[in-house]
Amino acid sequence: MIPGQPVPLDLSRCDQEPIRTPGSIQPHGFLLTLSPQLTVLQASANLARWTGIDAEAVTGAPLTDVIGETAATRLAPALRDEKLANRPFYLGTFTTGNGQHFDVLVHAFDSVIIAEFEAVERDAPAGFRELYPLLGDFLLNVNEAASLESLATLAAHHVRTVTGYGRVVVYQFDPDGHGHVMAESKEDDYVSYMGQRFPASDIPAQARELYTLQRIRLIQDANYTPAPLVPPRNPVTGAANDLSFAALRSVSPVHLQYMRNMGTLASMSVSLIVKGKLWGLISCHNTGPAPMEFEKRTACEQLGQVLSLCIESREDAQELTFRLDVRRMMVEMLGNLTKGADIIDNMRVVFPELLRFARAGGVAIVANERVLTYGDTPDDEAIDGIVAWLEQQGHGAEVFQTDALGSICPLAAGLERNASGLLAMPISRVHKHYLLWFRPEAVHTIEWAGNPRGKHEAPAPDAPTQLSPRTSFDAWREEIHGVSLPWHVAEIELTNEFRSALLGIALERAEQMAELAEELGRANKELEAFSYSVSHDLRAPLRHIVGFSDLLLEASGSEDGIMRQRFLTNIKESARLAGKLVDDLLSFSQMGRAALRPVEVDMRHLVTSCIDKLGLDLQGRNIDWQIQPLPRIVADPTFLHLAMVNLLSNAVKFTGGRDPAVIRVWAEQDAVETVFHVADNGAGFNMDYVHKLFGVFQRLHRMEDFQGTGIGLANVRRIVERHGGRAWAESTLGQGATFSFSIPRKLALP
Repeated sequence: MIPGQPVPLDLSRCDQEPIRTPGSIQPHGFLLTLSPQLTVLQASANLARWTGIDAEAVTGAPLTDVIGETAATRLAPALRDEKLANRPFYLGTFTTGNGQHFDVLVHAFDSVIIAEFEAVERDAPAGFRELYPLLGDFLLNVNEAASLESLATLAAHHVRTVTGYGRVVVYQFDPDGHGHVMAESKEDDYVSYMGQRFPASDIPAQARELYTLQRIRLIQDANYTPAPLVPPRNPVTGAANDLSFAALRSVSPVHLQYMRNMGTLASMSVSLIVKGKLWGLISCHNTGPAPMEFEKRTACEQLGQVLSLCIESREDAQELTFRLDVRRMMVEMLGNLTKGADIIDNMRVVFPELLRFARAGGVAIVANERVLTYGDTPDDEAIDGIVAWLEQQGHGAEVFQTDALGSICPLAAGLERNASGLLAMPISRVHKHYLLWFRPEAVHTIEWAGNPRGKHEAPAPDAPTQLSPRTSFDAWREEIHGVSLPWHVAEIELTNEFRSALLGIALERAEQMAELAEELGRANKELEAFSYSVSHDLRAPLRHIVGFSDLLLEASGSEDGIMRQRFLTNIKESARLAGKLVDDLLSFSQMGRAALRPVEVDMRHLVTSCIDKLGLDLQGRNIDWQIQPLPRIVADPTFLHLAMVNLLSNAVKFTGGRDPAVIRVWAEQDAVETVFHVADNGAGFNMDYVHKLFGVFQRLHRMEDFQGTGIGLANVRRIVERHGGRAWAESTLGQGATFSFSIPRKLALP
């Protein structure tokens, strides 16, 4: 190193600079660190310039010795406050012992009390006269700003009016960290940066983090000489002082050189924090040094916070509107996708909606070897290759998106025209089924404020530094190829929702198919039993008809009229039985097709009419009917009449050997359903076979003992289930049976 020359800037590690612990301050004021007892622990080396007292001489001295008894007495109550904030708080304007006036900012941080004294001309406290007119005028014009850009332009104009700086820009950070200048207010002789981008490398990560914590930063003169702290380390922690929130904190020499290269000697930045993240900056530039009093800085900081709230509100409104539109399309598509059995085929119907849903140029459905396309898409072979690449890269189980497919997928090289962007959604956890959206290349030009890849430029041969920040801020244009419009975060999130809904539909379809297969299996078994029973039960009376007809023919020459009469009677009875069997089958079939017509039914009256209908079967019988009060319900009276006739008829039939026969009918009712019971003291049945009781042609007794077609109870079950109820039975063999059925109370009148 050559004596007398500046220390070289090591820009290769500028993103690791200790910007929070620079060890020095800007010299337009002085800084003291104090103990809780208000003893001076450290002072900035420029203390003598402002107070006439040497910094090294005040270590361990009381505050009174540094700023005078009057100022110290006024400051002491606030400095001893245990609730002292960790952010600078304005205590007022104070005059030190040597007659110099200072605005005093105080905060507690890094285990010490940090007191900053900024030199001012006035001896009265800041009036904040700039604050209320600034915010008031800004708020009056907020509603007239139709866009974020016009809102930012309004803010830039107001900030320049207050600060007097030559140029104020508002720029927003994009997802890659580049800053896009969206608004500008400047004097005529200043270079315009409107519409240009500043590379993300201009503001290292730790600087962005500090911008988020400390919302305003001022540099009055980029040519300042830093004033180091004396002693250099925090006496409490033993480390360099953390000056993150200090208004006088010295800034990186790299940044100071950057400002000088930009032709800016004074700058102020106001952070725009939206939802806790650094959204952008209000950046103020001036070609010459420019002091900025605390009251003006406060006005600009408050305007920045109001602007941040306006940005958040506008963005939320736009986001909500966008999400509602996309969700509306998604719901409409899902409704159409549930109409048919095959979801993949159903998607053909909603191809136009799928394009609008993702704002895509083309959409493709891949179902194993099938490829269905709509719009502008790559050919089938290329699509198969992209799907294979997705599965190789492990994207087969999640939504994948990119706006530069060709840069990461070798198979997509040459497909930029219609497939620069890809949004891929797997629609099966088992099969190679994908829904793919393609976006075309969006060729566009970006105008940078200097070459974004030339942050560190080689200096002239005789320059004292090895590296310097980029010196050119002239407009530098870059044409972007192979990139589509980016996928909106809401599109990605709603695509995940869409996928979950589709998987749900597919799962429901699978469950329905499994249930249908199971039902078909049961139906096949029932059909086999049904066919056997029909053939068996019809064969018997028909065989009787044929047999007795043959006997009648053989006896045609006989004069025995009694025998012929017996043959004819048997033929008639067999034909009647066959006819009743067919009638019962038709009735059973109609139970599944006829529409319910529910009305209010008086069950007491219905049961009485059923008993009257059984009058012929009751002749000569001693039956004790015990009919308890029955409620009125809502049901189909015709169907319910048939069910009750079957149950009462069974009770009459199976009590044929009892004298007296006791048949009881009663009901139970709760908030959900009404349950009816029909009990008898008849033959009963073995409960081991109760599962067969309500089946078609299922008998638990011999036909010779109890006549019947075996369809009556099957009809009862079908009628009850059509009403949404259930049917069951309990019995003790030889002691009687109880048949029960329920009718839901929620069954509504038409």
